Amino acid sequence: MHQLTALSRPLSVRDARRPDRSFAAIVTNRLRTEATDHLLAAGRAVGARRFVAQSFAAFRFARTGGPVQSEADPLDPNPPAALRTVQAAYLYLERAVTTIEWGEGLALRYGGFYGPGTAISLAPDAQMAAPVRKRRFPIVGDGGGVWSYVHIEDAAAATVAAVDHGRPGVYNVVDDEPAPVREWLPVLASALGAKPPRRVPRWLGRLAAGEMATVMMTEVRGASNEKAKRELGWQPRYASWRQGFAQGLG
Repeated sequence: MHQLTALSRPLSVRDARRPDRSFAAIVTNRLRTEATDHLLAAGRAVGARRFVAQSFAAFRFARTGGPVQSEADPLDPNPPAALRTVQAAYLYLERAVTTIEWGEGLALRYGGFYGPGTAISLAPDAQMAAPVRKRRFPIVGDGGGVWSYVHIEDAAAATVAAVDHGRPGVYNVVDDEPAPVREWLPVLASALGAKPPRRVPRWLGRLAAGEMATVMMTEVRGASNEKAKRELGWQPRYASWRQGFAQGLG
């Protein structure tokens, strides 16, 4: 099982414009490429028959078509510049893992994590929750970007299921309700005891936070979990972030 990452903490707000240039992201990209090759070689050498690896569902899909995409839908052919090397590393990992000839390879595209120990929790220093509490995480433009979340415990349960279930391939591990920023962000603010988020026009968001953050807030598509539920025999305990934000942040 390949869950290696150098992101001991989520990227900081100051990394928002060019997260690909942070030291942790650079190292993590190497873990998704070079380390994947080494681990696959090791798996083959010891006679492993199944290989499960961590990938990511959010902000990956082409910004066309409906608001929710499946594993069969195309990825963004022209992601924001700040995401290109990150996206390329994910794609490398997925192709390498799911095309092995000596066993069965599964890549799990997790949604955005929330819950204890993650960036979205009740901890006072939680990386994403802190700016929400301070009203420094605004809704940009129409807030139409669709995000997919998954509680950290549900992600773990899906990973355990993938050890014994599912055919080779890519799986979206997300909850049942992808939702636009304008819907989930006010609910998160309320769950954190914060005032409603501010709203800023798209041009101002782009000026302040850059292209990547603006696209994430206004254009990205969410992910469907139908394949994971069907083939892994998995059901998220928190079917929706609405329930999870209310009950699962602590």
